[in-house]
Amino acid sequence: MSEPPPHGLQIARQVEQILDTLGVDPAAVSGGSLVARSPIDGSVIGEVVEATVGEARDVIGQAHAAFAAWRMVPAPRRGELVRLLGLELRKAKFDLGRLVTIETGKILSEGLGEVQEMIDICDFAVGLSRQLHGLTLATERPAHRMMETWHPLGVCGVISAFNFPVAVWAWNAALALVCGDPVVWKPSEKTPLCALAAHALLKRAVLRYVRDGGTPPDGLAAVLIGGRALGECLVDDRRVALVSATGSTAMGRVIGPRIAARFGRSLLELGGNNAGIVCASADLDLGVRAIAFAAMGTAGQRCTSLRRLFVHESVHDTLVARLQRAYRSVRIGNPLTPETLVGPLIDHAAFDAMQAALDEARALGGTVVGGEVLDLPGLSVDSAGGAPGAGCYVTPALVQMPRQAGPVLRETFAPILYVMRFGDLDAAIAEQNAVAAGLASCVFTRDLTDAERFLSSAGSDCGIANVNIGPSGAEIGGAFGGEKETGGGRESGSDAWKAYMRRATNTINYGTALPLAQGVSFEIDG
Repeated sequence: MSEPPPHGLQIARQVEQILDTLGVDPAAVSGGSLVARSPIDGSVIGEVVEATVGEARDVIGQAHAAFAAWRMVPAPRRGELVRLLGLELRKAKFDLGRLVTIETGKILSEGLGEVQEMIDICDFAVGLSRQLHGLTLATERPAHRMMETWHPLGVCGVISAFNFPVAVWAWNAALALVCGDPVVWKPSEKTPLCALAAHALLKRAVLRYVRDGGTPPDGLAAVLIGGRALGECLVDDRRVALVSATGSTAMGRVIGPRIAARFGRSLLELGGNNAGIVCASADLDLGVRAIAFAAMGTAGQRCTSLRRLFVHESVHDTLVARLQRAYRSVRIGNPLTPETLVGPLIDHAAFDAMQAALDEARALGGTVVGGEVLDLPGLSVDSAGGAPGAGCYVTPALVQMPRQAGPVLRETFAPILYVMRFGDLDAAIAEQNAVAAGLASCVFTRDLTDAERFLSSAGSDCGIANVNIGPSGAEIGGAFGGEKETGGGRESGSDAWKAYMRRATNTINYGTALPLAQGVSFEIDG
C-alpha cells in the first residue's frame, strides 16, 4: 500500500476541492503573490492574485456607477437578491464552513456557525426589505404633513478582519444591498480564500436573480484581494459613501480621521477588552460553562472574547478551582477533528503577543496557569510557518492578578483570562469600565437588584451588556458594536440598517395658505 499524503498536502487538496465546488476561479488562487496558509499546520493552501491600486479605483468607479441604477430598484426586489444569496449559503454551508476552519483555525462547529450567521442575516435583511420605514411627524402648521424618508446612501466599502472572515462581510453586504448600496469588500490578507468563496456564492445568486428577471447593474459587488493600499483606496475615495471597518483600535485611529476629513461616513468595529463579573449569588455551574466558552472559544480570537473576570471574594477560590479543572480538560488540536474545542492561534505573531502579555503579568505579581506551547506531531509550525516545531498551538491561560494593571488594561488577541477579586459590585463595575474599549460585558447573578444595577445607566458602559451569559456569541437580531475606543458603530440587527441609508425630512403643504413655523411673519406684496 502507498503511504498517505502528508497532512499539509491533504489540507491543500481539500481546499482545492472546496474552492472548485464553490465556483472560485482557479486562476485567482494560483501563481499570485499573496501566499495563503492554514494555521492548522502552516501548509500553503493558495497563491492568490492581488489587485492593484489602479484596479481598486476602477472597481470603486464601477460600483459608483452601479449605485445610480440599484437605488432605483424597489427594496423588496433588492431583497430578492439577498434571499437567493441565503439559499446559496444554505447549499454551501458545509463546504464554506470547513474552509473557514481551514483558513482561520477555529473549530468546525464555529466555522459552520459562522456560515449560519450569514444565512441568518440574509433572512433578516429579506424581511427588512419590506420594512424600511420612516416616521410621520406632528407639525404645528395646519394643512401640512411632515415625515422622514430613508434613501440609499451610496457605495459601501467593507474592510474585514481574519477572525470572522465571511460573517462580517455578510452583516454589511446583506443590509447594504437591501438598502440600495453597492458593496466593495477588502478582506483580511490572512483569509483571502474565504472571501473569494463567499463572493463566488454571491455571483451564483446574481445569476439566479438574472434568470428570474432581475437586472442587477455591473459592479454591484466586488472583492479586492491585497494589502493595506487597497483599504486606503476605500478610506480615501470620495465615491465611497460609507466605510465599515473591523480591526484594531490602532487601525481605527488612522482611518477614522481620514474618512471624516472628506466628510464620509464610517462604521467602526474595533478592539474589545471584555469583562465579566461573578457575584456571590451566581449559579457557578452555568458560570463555568459560559466563562470557558467565552474565554477559550476561537482560541481567544473573537472581538467579544472574555479577557477579564471579576469574582466576588466569597466564591473566588471555588470558581477559580473549577475553571482550572475546565482548562485542563479542554481538548486542543486539529480544529477539523470533532472532539477539539480549541484550535491554533492564527499565526506566530499572535503567539509572541500572548507570551509577552503573560511575561508582563508575571512581573506584576500574576500567577499564570497555562499558556504553554504544545508540540502536536504533523500540526505545529515554527516561526517560519512551515516546518514542524514549536508553534501556534497553546494551552489557554488563566491568570490570577492582584490588581488590574499592565496587560489587563489592553486587549491581547489570544486565550488569556485575567481573574481578580472584588467585594463591592459598584467597585467591580467601575473596574470593568476603567479600560479604553467598550464592546461587551456580562454579569452572573441570581439577584435582580445586581442584574438591573449592571444594566442601568450607572452600570456597564459597553455596547453589549449581558446577564447570566458570556459576552460572546451574539445573535444577528441585535445591533452589534461598542462604545469608546471600540468605535461606536453598530452592525447587523435592530436599526443598524440606518447606517447604510440617508435620512430626509419632508414637509408637504396641501393647503392654500403659507403659515411659517415659530410664528414668523413675512408678508410681501405680490
